[in-house]
Amino acid sequence: LEAFDRVDPAPRPSPRPPIPARPHALSVTEIKRLIRDPYAIYAKHTLRLRPIDPLVQSPDAPLRGIVVHKILELFIKSVAQDASLLTREHLSHITETVLQSEVPWPAARLMWQARVERIADWFIAQEYKRQSFAKPMLFEEAAKGIHKFDDLGFTLRGYADRIDQTDFGDVLIYDYKTGAPPSAKEQRFFDKQLLLEAAMIEAGGFANVGPATVANAVFIGLGSTPKEVAAPLDEEPPAAVLAGLHELIATYLSAQQGFTARRLVQKD
Repeated sequence: LEAFDRVDPAPRPSPRPPIPARPHALSVTEIKRLIRDPYAIYAKHTLRLRPIDPLVQSPDAPLRGIVVHKILELFIKSVAQDASLLTREHLSHITETVLQSEVPWPAARLMWQARVERIADWFIAQEYKRQSFAKPMLFEEAAKGIHKFDDLGFTLRGYADRIDQTDFGDVLIYDYKTGAPPSAKEQRFFDKQLLLEAAMIEAGGFANVGPATVANAVFIGLGSTPKEVAAPLDEEPPAAVLAGLHELIATYLSAQQGFTARRLVQKD
């Protein structure tokens, strides 16, 4: 009963499509996937495979992220108009209003309201600090940028959740994470989102900002243990980040390079 014939594992997929079929435009959030799992980029952009939406929508993590981003954007915009609204009560009111309009599941509304309530005091306290040295300037729809590598025929696109500006003209980038934000080490190895956005701003890629010095870039983690994690801008200066991206994209626009599955997993 225990006898078996050993079957050798299949080789890891690493397709090499022709150059015109390779992606010539990616978002900043897709660069992490290109580094960690190139095959996923191949599947999405070369094969053009897309997940089918479920027949019945559920209150899943992506929807929670969208809703929380909307809550915070409305809250910060209202505070920018009236500083006295930087209170727990106003945040709770906006949360309830957005949940009523966007989340049709009563149980999910209660759980997500409670989740925001748990982090409200921490978020308000941190927001007082943030607005003591800079003021909100742009939010997601307006905070968009592009950077082109003309020699490669490649375009990088990106959106920042929020961009603040100091009185001296420096800018700060913030990105909200409903889960745990990536550590500085993760950002150095593969999660380059904030580093790339900072490099794009300093290169003038955000038209509504113009070339500006990025004083800081921070992930705001809104999970069960809220925390802020800054991008390692000192260790990864903008010029080095763009040079590294250029090398990465040039490699994947080479006919010899395959899109290997699961190339750089975080854990074994």
